Amino acid sequence: MLYSDKVLEHFSNPRNVGEIEDADGIGEVGNAKCGDIMKMYIKVDKGIITDVKFKTYGCGAAVATSSMATELIKGKPIEDALKLTNKAVVEALDGLPEVKLHCSVLAEQAIKSALSDYYTKNGIDPLPIVGEIGECEACH
Repeated sequence: MLYSDKVLEHFSNPRNVGEIEDADGIGEVGNAKCGDIMKMYIKVDKGIITDVKFKTYGCGAAVATSSMATELIKGKPIEDALKLTNKAVVEALDGLPEVKLHCSVLAEQAIKSALSDYYTKNGIDPLPIVGEIGECEACH
């Protein structure tokens, strides 16, 4: 199984690791069964994601996709973060082995889960905006 240089770089030196004490939104996805758990924290100011941090328990690809996903949404409007797909995360990392693609799905879901929490905390129903956040298919 070969990883791109970008995957190895983000695994070795992940960006935005940690948690945000007073996060505006927190999302957690994955489960211990599949071995990958991602927790995303976001800070939002006037519709812009000003800060984002993550904690991931899992393989190198899970750490790399979390890191890349945070880089792709940091400083961007919520609308852009909502449009982020697992495909975009994989492309930004110059690809992932087939068996590790579910990690990128988790990264997308973690962001959506954090945004869903953000909307809920602000008294807005997240479902019409964020949509359903499914279970990780690899976990079943």
